Amino acid sequence: MAIYVNRRNNIWNMPDPMDIMMNFFEDTPARSIARDAHALASTNVDWKETPTEHVIKADLPGLKKEEVHVQVEGDRTLSISGQRKHEEVQKTDTWHRVERSSGQFMRKFRLPENANLEQISAQVQDGVLTVKIPKLEKQKPHSRTIEIG
Repeated sequence: MAIYVNRRNNIWNMPDPMDIMMNFFEDTPARSIARDAHALASTNVDWKETPTEHVIKADLPGLKKEEVHVQVEGDRTLSISGQRKHEEVQKTDTWHRVERSSGQFMRKFRLPENANLEQISAQVQDGVLTVKIPKLEKQKPHSRTIEIG
């Protein structure tokens, strides 16, 4: 039996690798780059396929719909992007822990051939973005009579 330890099921209370990296880059420009990379990778997404559509859900807590961008790029690439604002730092504040991500994020998905790119819809509710991509209807084979000349 294999046990995988990650940020969600840290059963041995091991330090978070992101905490180690953020502490290593304390007060350097690299800290900002590391924080932005973490924000890019920390947007959790689920993608399911039903008989009639593809449904993509992304956790975007605290973001308004105006702060999120959903678009189809190129041929079949769905792009979800946005930005979480950095909280203003006051000189009198003492921070004990910073775990919430801030900065820009982007996730891209290559959509399958059966995706109807003209009928995609998206909405944000309770911090969850839901993108629905209907499937194209399969063309039914039809028969026709060919006239012999």
